Amino acid sequence: MTDKPMLILIAGPYRSGTGGDPQAMAANLARLEAAAWPIFAAGHLPVIGEWIALPVLHSAGAGPTDPLADQVLYPAADRLLGHCDAVLRLPGDSAGADQDVATARRRGLPVYYDVADIPRLAKEEVG
Repeated sequence: MTDKPMLILIAGPYRSGTGGDPQAMAANLARLEAAAWPIFAAGHLPVIGEWIALPVLHSAGAGPTDPLADQVLYPAADRLLGHCDAVLRLPGDSAGADQDVATARRRGLPVYYDVADIPRLAKEEVG
């Protein structure tokens, strides 16, 4: 068990393997988001880079398949990782998620591959 909540980046495929298909990207985002509740229930705060990057793209008049996306998606995750305490790497090919893992390791952050491996907060700490 850990004694303070961690901010945990959920990393996995978003655009990878979708060919730019919006429904496939939405399905990938839903898979990422499915890991949010178990992390929260363990007493931590989950975050997904796309939760930040997609509104930034939208405010610039762009979307995830626009050329601007490469200038926002990866940098947003990298900046976010500067505030995170750990990464949960979900299965699937993803250059961005692999980059998140490499960055986390360089920064000495734990990388989990199963939500069950994330330490739970003591019951009295979960609020």
